[in-house]
Amino acid sequence: QVQLVESGGGLVQPGGSLRLSCEVSRSISTINVMGWYRQAPGKERELAATISRGGITNYADSVKGRFTISRDFAKNTVFLQMNSLKPEDTAVYYCNALYYTVNYWGRGTLVTVSS
Repeated sequence: QVQLVESGGGLVQPGGSLRLSCEVSRSISTINVMGWYRQAPGKERELAATISRGGITNYADSVKGRFTISRDFAKNTVFLQMNSLKPEDTAVYYCNALYYTVNYWGRGTLVTVSS
């Protein structure tokens, strides 16, 4: 089983930056894919970014060039650096781990982009 705890959300002005963290309860080197998803009010959950065990990254078109997913193996933590934030980035951001064939989710952290 994998437990995920997100942190780092909050209120930020348009154009600002935030870094989200996801602490993982087991070695992230054993996890096939780690990712960040987001769910805006009234919308379905969508992919923001993923990183494979081999280090291959994938981004939604809406965040390319602004968001960066990374990881720290020593801390078993995955990060999402978010720059040039826009109001449409407002959402609950969820950490995801694909461990073997099972998807695990954190409880989410709220990001609000507003002036």
